Amino acid sequence: MTIFTKIINGDIPSYRIAENDKFYAFLDISPLAEGHTLVVPKVEVDKFFDVPDAYMTEYLLFAKKVAGALERSFACNRIGVSVVGLEVPHAHMHLIPINHVDDMNFARPKLKLTPEQFKVIQEKILSNF
Repeated sequence: MTIFTKIINGDIPSYRIAENDKFYAFLDISPLAEGHTLVVPKVEVDKFFDVPDAYMTEYLLFAKKVAGALERSFACNRIGVSVVGLEVPHAHMHLIPINHVDDMNFARPKLKLTPEQFKVIQEKILSNF
């Protein structure tokens, strides 16, 4: 069982942004920017392109709704999308409010946010769905 499955199951707490029967979106706890959100399928699949075909369109449409809420929540030029998949063996998509291409540089130092700051960010995004 992956750490993301434990998060989906509620065994590990998360800052939930959106959820349906197939997907779960939550704030990244090591974000590149405020609002950095992970979108994962509830089915445990290691690689992004191994996500079942029947899920792919729904995955993107689910992520699109999350991205819209992020864009309404933060001053940014767009929502960057990244699929790296090396950190956790569970397909996942990063949605990150960005203004420059370097904002997507995963080698950059991550933000250190308090639980209170995460809660404020979560509430801000939820209010923009």
